[in-house]
Amino acid sequence: METKTLTINTLAPGFNLFSSTKLTQRTIFFYQIIVLVITFSAYASFHASRKPPSIVKSVLGPETPDFGNNSSKLDTGWAPFDGKQGTHRLGELDLAFLLAYSIGMYFAGHVGDRIDLRVFLTIGMFGSGICTIVFGLGYWLNVHKLGFFMVIQIVSGLFQSIGWPCVVSVVGNWFGKSKRGLIMGIWNSHTSVGNIIGSIVASSVLEFGWGWSFVLPGMFIIVVGVLVFLFLVVNPEDAGFESPGKEIELNSQVGDVEDLEEVAEEDDVGLIQSESSDSVSTAAIGFIEAWKLPGVAPYAFCLFFSKLVAYTFLYWLPFYIRHTEVAGVRISHKTAGILSTIFDIGGVVGGVSAGYISDKIEARAVTSITFLLFSIPALILYRVYGSISMYTNVGLMLLSGLLVNGPYSLITTAVAADLGTQSVIKGNSRALATVTAIIDGTGSVGAALGPLLTGYISSKGWNSVFVMLILSIFFAGLFLIHLAKAEISNKINERKWFWHDIST
Repeated sequence: METKTLTINTLAPGFNLFSSTKLTQRTIFFYQIIVLVITFSAYASFHASRKPPSIVKSVLGPETPDFGNNSSKLDTGWAPFDGKQGTHRLGELDLAFLLAYSIGMYFAGHVGDRIDLRVFLTIGMFGSGICTIVFGLGYWLNVHKLGFFMVIQIVSGLFQSIGWPCVVSVVGNWFGKSKRGLIMGIWNSHTSVGNIIGSIVASSVLEFGWGWSFVLPGMFIIVVGVLVFLFLVVNPEDAGFESPGKEIELNSQVGDVEDLEEVAEEDDVGLIQSESSDSVSTAAIGFIEAWKLPGVAPYAFCLFFSKLVAYTFLYWLPFYIRHTEVAGVRISHKTAGILSTIFDIGGVVGGVSAGYISDKIEARAVTSITFLLFSIPALILYRVYGSISMYTNVGLMLLSGLLVNGPYSLITTAVAADLGTQSVIKGNSRALATVTAIIDGTGSVGAALGPLLTGYISSKGWNSVFVMLILSIFFAGLFLIHLAKAEISNKINERKWFWHDIST
C-alpha cells in the first residue's frame, strides 16, 4: 500500500510529538485504526459518565425493606428522592438529562457539520466530565435541592449531545459502505462497553459514598477528552489522502467509483436514488432537507421506540434488580449494579451480530425488524422467569440485551452512516453529522420518555413497565415494515435477473 509524506500541522496536535519518527509516513489503514480506537474510547467514556444515575437510584430512592437475612436494614434514601414520590423525582431527573440531550442533538449535528469536529468533540467531553463531577459533589456538599440536580442534568445533557454526531461523522468519513454494518457493529459496542465500565466503577465505590460514583467516571471522560484533542484525525484529507467525499474501504486506499454505483441500486429500499455526479459537494445540508432524505424519517421514528426500551434498561435495570428478589433473595446495591452489566454484554453481541447479518444479507431493515420481533418473547420470559434463579436471570438478561440492543446499535451507526452518505446528496460528506443527529435526536426523545414513564408506572407494579416496553418494540417494528418489504422485493428481483442472465 502506498504511503504519504504528511505535513504535520494538518494533523491533530498530538502527532507533533512524533514529527521525527516514521509516524509521518503511515498508510491509510493506520489512521483508520487510530480513528476507530479513539472514537470508540471517546463514546465509551460518554456512556460511562451517563451510568452513575442508574447505579445510585436505589441509594437515592425511597426507603425499601431489605429482605432476606437483613430484614431490619433499610435503604435510607437521599432527599429530595427519598419520599413517596421518590421514583417520580428520579424519573424527572432522567427526563431533564435526556430531553436536553435530544434537543441538543439536533443543534449539535447542525453545528458539527460546520466546525472542527475534533475541537467540538473535546468541548463536549470536558463539559460532560465537569457536570458529572459537580453532580457527585452534591454528596459532600450535602445538597438536597431538586433544582441543583436538575440544572446539572440539563447542562450535562447538552454537552453529551455533542458526542454522537461527532464520532459517527468521523467514522463515516473514513470508512465506506460495503463492510459498514460489521465495522460499525463492532465499533458501536462502545455503548455497552462504556455502560459496563460505568456500572462496575460506580458500583465498586458506592459503599464509600455515592458521590464517588460520579467523580471517577467524570474524571475518566476528561482524560479521554485530552487524547481526542491530541490524536483524532477527522478527515482522510487531513492526513494527505483522498477527499472524504470518495468512499474509503478498510484495507484499501480509495474506494472504487463502482461502489457509488452499487449504492444507487438500493433505491428500492427507499434509501438511495439520485443522478450521478462527478463533483463532491462540501456544503452543509439543511435541517429540513435532511429530514426529507429517503429513509431518514422511518428509521428516526423506529429509533424513537427502540431507544425508549434501551434507555429504560440503561437507567432503571439496576433499580429493578435491586427491588426484585432473585431466588427469594434481595441482592445488594453493588451486586445489582454489577449484575446489570450482563444486559450490556448481550448488547455487545447483539450489535456485532446485527451488523454482520445486515452486511451478509444486505438488508438493514429486515435485520432490525427480526431482532425486534424476537425481543418481545425475550422480555416476557425475563419478567416471568428471571426471578427463579440467578442462572435464569443472567441468561434471560443476556438474551434480552442481545435482541434489544441489536437494532438500536444498527440504526444509530450503519444505517445512519448509509443515509448520511447516500448518492441522493451527491457525496456530500458534511451531511452525515446532520442526518445522524436527526436520527439519534429523535430516538433520544423516546429515550427521555421511557425512563420518565418508568418512574411513574413502576410505583404501580413492574408488569405495567414491561407492557410499555413490549408495545414500544411493536411500534418500532411497524415503522420498518415498508422498508423491509422493499428490501425483500429487491432481493427477489435480483434473483430473477440472476437466473434470467444465466438462461440467456
